[in-house]
Amino acid sequence: MSTEPRDAAYWAKNVTTLKLGQVPAEAVNLNVTGRRVVGPVQGFGKMWQKTMRVELRGAEVAPAEVISTWKAEFQRFWPERNWFYAPLAGIAPGEVALLNLGLPGRMKLSTGVLVLYADDESFTLMTPEGHMLAGWITFSAWAGADGVTVVQIQALERTNDPLYELGYVLGGNRLNSRFWVQTAENLARHFGVEPAVESQVVCVDKRRQWHKAGNVWKNAAVRTFFWTLATPVRWLRGR
Repeated sequence: MSTEPRDAAYWAKNVTTLKLGQVPAEAVNLNVTGRRVVGPVQGFGKMWQKTMRVELRGAEVAPAEVISTWKAEFQRFWPERNWFYAPLAGIAPGEVALLNLGLPGRMKLSTGVLVLYADDESFTLMTPEGHMLAGWITFSAWAGADGVTVVQIQALERTNDPLYELGYVLGGNRLNSRFWVQTAENLARHFGVEPAVESQVVCVDKRRQWHKAGNVWKNAAVRTFFWTLATPVRWLRGR
């Protein structure tokens, strides 16, 4: 008799460092391969739990259909200037996706995520070292009490280092929350629903973990910035 839990097939297995597969030529591929995944325990800043929830009232769509569409077209529902390059195998346990994110001031950030868990009605992404946030975010759908499908995005997160925390204090926290509200709105509109997203943001730990300040050496935004500055040099070398 197997000793594995019944849901073992839905979890990523034996992931110590990330390995990215083939990505499009136009994507900026940095700060992913060789990085470890990190949760809120390994982060620096205050810990937040964010929950965005919307009812798909009026749409005759089952939770499993919502999640299937979300997995297949994840990029489609993101706000502009942000790119999610899904792995060839799709959003499946253990797969790694590349992210190219737009930051304030026209800056960019190249990073990735691990698909930590995925089944028919939910999936969870986990961030690597250097990402703006240390944590995980779960996308789920279920049938409410009146049979209406409910969609939820829920994150548990800390900023990864002091630079990111400063940006969070100066407005990044609000922008991040708005990012996921817009994602939920875009998904609802895809199914023909004019959304009314319920948003809850709670600080569950006000402490900053100063012993994690050294995470700044792997800051993906800084590394992407210097990589961008060096673009002319790479072009000349190519000539």
